[in-house]
Amino acid sequence: MSDQSEQQNPFRSRRFVFSMVVVAVIALLALIVLVSNLLGGKDETAPTASPLPSTTAVPVDNDPSACGMEGYETTASLTDAPDTIWTLVGTVAAPSDPEGSGPGLTDSSGFRSCYAHTAEGALFAAANYVALGTDATMYDKMSTLVAPGPGRDALIAMTEGADSGASSDRAQVAGFAINSFDEKAATVDLALNYNDGQMVSLPIKLVWSAGDWKIVVADDGSMPIAPAALKGLGGYTPWSGA
Repeated sequence: MSDQSEQQNPFRSRRFVFSMVVVAVIALLALIVLVSNLLGGKDETAPTASPLPSTTAVPVDNDPSACGMEGYETTASLTDAPDTIWTLVGTVAAPSDPEGSGPGLTDSSGFRSCYAHTAEGALFAAANYVALGTDATMYDKMSTLVAPGPGRDALIAMTEGADSGASSDRAQVAGFAINSFDEKAATVDLALNYNDGQMVSLPIKLVWSAGDWKIVVADDGSMPIAPAALKGLGGYTPWSGA
């Protein structure tokens, strides 16, 4: 395919591939390319959160938090916006509750990890991953927050040496929906509000692995669920640091 046709079809371009791994090393910066195309095309209505799956109660967490974070649940108890301390990480206000949902670990560079084994912990993990992805100094550590497997290997190979570039576009978390949750996996849908007033749905899949919530990517390194344009916060719980 010619360079000209790739420019005309952003869904086949190298930068689009990067945008589909927004939860990877170039997370939010590359998403802007996809967002531009979504917002320039047809509108999509806000997705409705899927019913939470039924789960069997487990008496003891057999994979406890890697940093000793308390909290464990098999079904989501999160119904309202959690009390949150917001801190600018990269270009995004990131949530924290160090004595509750996390992050339980923040190193000297500001890199965050380790969250409670709860729906709120999964939410904080997803939002912090997006925020960390906007800080170029964190890129070499981002793969440690991704679930092990072929997808992580492909993602690392895809993003090695990638130039994410700079952009004047900025996004902030505006709300969330817990689309599914049990003690093994979760899908957190973040509503991101851009500085031009546009809004995007970013569903992030996570699994509990090695005592922390890890981001899930497909075997080819792409996002399992594509972002989509939103008309508003219908179906989401408003939640932001603004």
